[in-house]
Amino acid sequence: MNPTITAFERSPDRGRGLARDMPVRWALEEAGQPYDVRLLTFPEIKQPAHRALNPFGQIPTYEDGGLTLFESGAIVLHIAERHPGLLPADADARARAVAWMFAAKSTIEPPIVERSMAILFEADKPWHAERLPMLEGRVHGRLGELSDHLAGRDWLDGAFSAGDLLMVTVLRRLNGSGLLDAHPNVLAYVARGEARPAFKRAFDAQLAVFEAAAS
Repeated sequence: MNPTITAFERSPDRGRGLARDMPVRWALEEAGQPYDVRLLTFPEIKQPAHRALNPFGQIPTYEDGGLTLFESGAIVLHIAERHPGLLPADADARARAVAWMFAAKSTIEPPIVERSMAILFEADKPWHAERLPMLEGRVHGRLGELSDHLAGRDWLDGAFSAGDLLMVTVLRRLNGSGLLDAHPNVLAYVARGEARPAFKRAFDAQLAVFEAAAS
């Protein structure tokens, strides 16, 4: 049987590939692992049946035989550990790839998400005009550090790995913001990730869900 993941029946990202099922889809495509998708509405993810899989009432979840996982980073790591191509064979290189997975989720993503939340939910607040430049400065700081590391490199550490998969996924949240334009190394890095055939297959699969729901 194929593993089953959950995704939004009608994603709020309007098919841009920003929902949390996207990195899981991408990892499965890189691994050449067929998978099934169970689509859920927003009310359904808050029901007891789904909370039994993810206690926080979020997507994605991953079910394979008797194993159930939640949190996209943990699911990607699980897939990477069980299929070739997403983690190096060398133990030290493997450890570095995992470190980059943590860096994507713990160091790069938080200031990006904080900026996005401020734009979505604080734009009408009196402090927004002063706070937003500070938040964007934090994002630029991290992007600058990442850009320095990427100088002369196609990927974070040798060949493409699950670290790159999660990092590109996180950075794509800045597409259209203009912030990546100030960091050409990072902008080119994201483009390389998006050009991978497995990414394109995953993106097309989640976009098809949005288009079906919108029709």
